[in-house]
Amino acid sequence: MVSTASDGTRFEWRGDGGPAVALIHGLGLNRQMWQWQLPALVPRYRVLVYDLYGHGDSPRPPSAANLTLFSDQLRRLLDESDVKRCAVVGFSLGGMIARRFALDHADRLSALAILNSAHERTAAQRDAILKRVEQVREQGPSATVEAALKRWFSDDFRAGNPDVLDLVRQWVMANDKEVYPGIYRVLANGVGEIVEPIKTIRCPTLVMTGEEDFGNSPEMTRAIAESIAGARAVILPGLRHMALAEAPEVFNQALVSFLDQALA
Repeated sequence: MVSTASDGTRFEWRGDGGPAVALIHGLGLNRQMWQWQLPALVPRYRVLVYDLYGHGDSPRPPSAANLTLFSDQLRRLLDESDVKRCAVVGFSLGGMIARRFALDHADRLSALAILNSAHERTAAQRDAILKRVEQVREQGPSATVEAALKRWFSDDFRAGNPDVLDLVRQWVMANDKEVYPGIYRVLANGVGEIVEPIKTIRCPTLVMTGEEDFGNSPEMTRAIAESIAGARAVILPGLRHMALAEAPEVFNQALVSFLDQALA
């Protein structure tokens, strides 16, 4: 059942038993993006899916968007759901928010999964994202969505699965033109604040990406894992950013294996 938190956040708890697991979606997407993971997770865990501020059915951010704002959104959801500790799984921007949550609320965290998410960027990489921020500010989400789909899915998958591409395209296009650029900017500017501090994270951690996710590369994944004591790095062969939708069986096997071990 879909519920509404006191701040307007729309969320759902799925599953009746097992440890709590919170899933944080990526930029421009919404809680529906986890539809390929829920069949594998719900029988094992009590799973929280929700829409970040400015996405899906949740309201606009109540203040300027930054990682702490989104980290606090999750903390309030857990407070209102009377959940003391949970595993936090974050995808892309969600993986940045998950790291901020781990730094801000370590006592609430039982395990951490950072999926297809960025680490320290070069100036050129950051400038490329800021260029896209200006495109969406001037023209709306449609300005960047087709290029994003090419980065997110392999060529063969795009050719053979137009229905999945249409669904993801609709999610991105539904974003508010006035709000989306400000949140997009967090993707460019937010990484710097978490690069060094994540060395203090001490919970079981999985860091995973696709071999061909060039914006959230294997090199970044390995660098994140090397910064967190005991973290496990997993690189999925032949897959790009949306590996969780393109190859859910492969993606879910790695994620569930980690959670089963971390939450045992």
